Amino acid sequence: MEVSIFWDIRINDYDYGLPDSRIAKYPLVKRDESKLLVYKEGKITDARFCNLAEYLPDNSLMIFNNTKVIQARLHFQKITGAQIEIFCLEPHSPNDYQLNFQQTQRCSWVCLVGNLKKWKEGDLIKELVVNGEPVMFKARRIQTNGDSHIIEFEWDNTGVTFSELLEVAGELPIPPYLNRDTEEQDKETYQTIYSKIDGSVAAPTAGLHFTPEVFELLGKSGVKTAEVTLHVGAGTFRPVKTEEVKDHVMHSEFISVKRDVIEQLLNHKGKVIAVGTTSVRTLESLYYIGELLEKDNSSGELKVTQWQPYKASTEKELSVKESLTNILTYLDKNNLTSLIAETQIIIAPGYIYKIVDGIITNFHQPKSTLLLLVSAFTGGDNWKAIYKHALDNDYRFLSYGDSSLLLKE
Repeated sequence: MEVSIFWDIRINDYDYGLPDSRIAKYPLVKRDESKLLVYKEGKITDARFCNLAEYLPDNSLMIFNNTKVIQARLHFQKITGAQIEIFCLEPHSPNDYQLNFQQTQRCSWVCLVGNLKKWKEGDLIKELVVNGEPVMFKARRIQTNGDSHIIEFEWDNTGVTFSELLEVAGELPIPPYLNRDTEEQDKETYQTIYSKIDGSVAAPTAGLHFTPEVFELLGKSGVKTAEVTLHVGAGTFRPVKTEEVKDHVMHSEFISVKRDVIEQLLNHKGKVIAVGTTSVRTLESLYYIGELLEKDNSSGELKVTQWQPYKASTEKELSVKESLTNILTYLDKNNLTSLIAETQIIIAPGYIYKIVDGIITNFHQPKSTLLLLVSAFTGGDNWKAIYKHALDNDYRFLSYGDSSLLLKE
């Protein structure tokens, strides 16, 4: 029998004053010249990101999220002149990201729609030129689910993929709190230098600070690296609007982890450092996927629900080794080279970290699930001292801002 052990955390306890002037509207010219706040054993040290390697524990394994931000915002104009914005969140049919991007005639996505009141019915049409050829691109609304919609896209040139259409017709979705339009430079600066797997609608921003020079220093220091994929959804910008965290519904996200990375985690003897909260959620979700597989070794859908980590069980708790071994067994049984799953995990105070020993992360919005994650890692109200220090010492906040290295005591 399982019993919920969740608690009555109030989101107002995770608020702080963030002046607009402290939100970085643009990145620094050189990514790794950003400030780095190092938090270890209750002490705070000010540093520069270019010197990250000096502050990492010996024999660290760093895990990066290699997702790439897609140009997910599409703008259509009706004959009446009304502007309609379609924001692609996740693929619907085919629901596999790679297959969807490869479609050459039609596909559908779960989307948000701006100025919906002006789009009662009918198709939206946009004339494009892709690879030197004309394309008639159409969008139609086929279903509504709450505040999201299933939008079917169709085009008349079978030599053009949906990925190519997004590259021509789409706009990179920079965070709304920047309060500015997307600019040409954002196409480069709002991607990590190691991004490669299309699918996110927001960047894993802790990774924006890395440069080839930083990677070179990490290598010289003996730091090992590996990559996972979590496609960041628009829910990452969604504030917690309920008074108590237990009433907040967490968004789900696609994750993919290669077999050799799971083996690397299983055999690694040092500390595991997650680059960004997306890597944190991916790594911690692995433990609970292994837990699911302990109970059911079928090849069905694997999804970590948001409250799964907070349910007590009369069964023996798995070790990390046992959990990761379950995943390897599952992959071998199903002849798979990568674990594909979905996670809705919410990490908040009271959560017990299973795999992650350190986090590199930017400074997050007040009342956000990301701030809850930081609080869970640093313990108690320690996040308040960290954020106060950052505010008092001219750190830049949010996506294009400075970062922190948080280490377990």
